Amino acid sequence: MMMQKVRGLALAAAGASLTAIYSATVLAQQTPPAGAPAAPPPAPPPAPKLDTGDTAWMLTSTALVLMMTIPGLALFYAGMVRRKNVLATAMQSFAVTALVTVLWMIIGYSLAFTTGGNYLGDLSRFFLRGMAIDAVHDLAKTIPESVFMCFQMTFAIITPALIAGAFAERMKFSAMMWFMGLWSIVVYAPIAHWVWGGGFLGAWGVMDFAGGTVVHINAGVAGLVCALVLGKRKGYGSDNLAPHNLVLSVIGASLLWVGWFGFNAGSAVSAGASAGMAMAVTQIATAAAALAWMFAEWATRGKPSVLGIISGAVAGLVAITPASGFVNPTGALIIGLVAGVVCFWAATSLKNMLGYDDSLDAFGVHGIGGFVGAVLTGVFATQAITGKVDEKNQPVLAGLIDGNAGQVLTQIYGCAVTILYCAVVTFIILKIVDVIIGLRVDAEQEVEGLDINLHGETVH
Repeated sequence: MMMQKVRGLALAAAGASLTAIYSATVLAQQTPPAGAPAAPPPAPPPAPKLDTGDTAWMLTSTALVLMMTIPGLALFYAGMVRRKNVLATAMQSFAVTALVTVLWMIIGYSLAFTTGGNYLGDLSRFFLRGMAIDAVHDLAKTIPESVFMCFQMTFAIITPALIAGAFAERMKFSAMMWFMGLWSIVVYAPIAHWVWGGGFLGAWGVMDFAGGTVVHINAGVAGLVCALVLGKRKGYGSDNLAPHNLVLSVIGASLLWVGWFGFNAGSAVSAGASAGMAMAVTQIATAAAALAWMFAEWATRGKPSVLGIISGAVAGLVAITPASGFVNPTGALIIGLVAGVVCFWAATSLKNMLGYDDSLDAFGVHGIGGFVGAVLTGVFATQAITGKVDEKNQPVLAGLIDGNAGQVLTQIYGCAVTILYCAVVTFIILKIVDVIIGLRVDAEQEVEGLDINLHGETVH
């Protein structure tokens, strides 16, 4: 027994000696000799690699979304007003496109998409300073930041342009320009930051893939406030205010439908599976909503109208926007059907019940449709589509259909915050502009038409 203990101690001593020799050898290899140059610092992580496929898709998507405003929205709205106001209406979309482009370059992009805080970005991209040719944004690491900036610019353009449908045929052009400029900076940019730019709504889990809250609820609520502040058009309820040329509106709605693939599928910011599914659900929801509005109108009014089916299609496009990167085709079908019926009711019964003059149904389609889509995103979002996992690589339940009922409440919260902020600040901007230059054209100018009085031109 004594011999075994002695042998064990000897082996342990030998092992300790070998360990010490090995450690000393490794340390000698790692420690440079005296006078030797210091080892170079570790190489920085490789720069993000731009992907040509993603870049090509985002260049295309940017062009598609710009097409939604000019000529899409310009024609859609211009066809729905009376002949004496068609040029003034188209002019609004075109002028907003130019105005917001410059404001976005100067300050809007920086306020929305820099990491300034929970409520607003900083001024690090003021006048786009620091955006080198090879710069990338953390939200889009495979495309140049210049492309990401332009893509988001097209969203910033169409959102205020949508508002114009609510006050069509009665606002001064000068007042419109001041209102749109201020609104894009103090309403659109902050809300875009809250949801997409690292702000508190995104951090709290509000799901908005392509703009249900940021674009459509925002524009719809602002439109309703505009309609209420300006009051009804002369002759509303007594004169014939029917659209003068629905062919223009059909062309405009068709351009919106096609352009919306850039809007929704482009919001994947890559040419991959997410973009493909977003495109599929956009097509399905739009068709479903167009049919739902058409059949609802047919059942209640006896005839399916051209204005009805194109309005239904736009309602479907609006409603699927927040959900397009989160739901499967079945969810998209249900969202489209619900949006078509609900927006038909809002643009007819609700508007008549409350008596406001939302000229081209900006609130009835975009405000109500955006709300329906945002809430139903919380119902039909699935982890199978989002692919979201936690730090332990476990699936994160997305919506009610996955078993996460709390997402519906989160969506409603996001809608409520957007509605409250937008309504209050829009009202303040309108009152400031009204005091300084006045909002509404004279009664005589309104009766004669905005084309000749505001722009000195007419359509023959």
